[in-house]
Amino acid sequence: MIYAILNFVHVLSITVWIGGMVFAHFFLRPAVAQLEAPLRLRLMHDVLGRFFQVVLVASLLTLASGVWMLGRIARQVVQSGGNFEMPLAWTVMAVLGVAMVAIFMYIRFVSFRRLGRAVTMSQWAAGAHALAQIRTWVLIQLGLGVLVLLVVLMR
Repeated sequence: MIYAILNFVHVLSITVWIGGMVFAHFFLRPAVAQLEAPLRLRLMHDVLGRFFQVVLVASLLTLASGVWMLGRIARQVVQSGGNFEMPLAWTVMAVLGVAMVAIFMYIRFVSFRRLGRAVTMSQWAAGAHALAQIRTWVLIQLGLGVLVLLVVLMR
């Protein structure tokens, strides 16, 4: 029962995270592109601030639930006298997941702070540069997330 709940939390967290990136990159960003820089940057800062709070929780839940599920399976195999070897798909998923969390932490605690400072100081060119960096990293992270889904579905 606990495994099923953690698996649900794991998949739900990933869905929110990847779905939010798709929404922000392919729908929100193009829609606000026509706005003047001050309004666009303030709006994106506010939206991304809310989204990043959720992604912080989702990323940590993803890591914690993944580690717990992996540990539980490894323990069960060892307790039954077997030798646990993590499948390649799980290894790829874990490595890419950790990379995604690391990229998110950089986005949240470096690039997003730059955006916040620029918005606070009305430095619109610096804000646009910070937002462009966020967009680039989100696109990379989205690619990694899609790759993880592909690995999971092909195993």
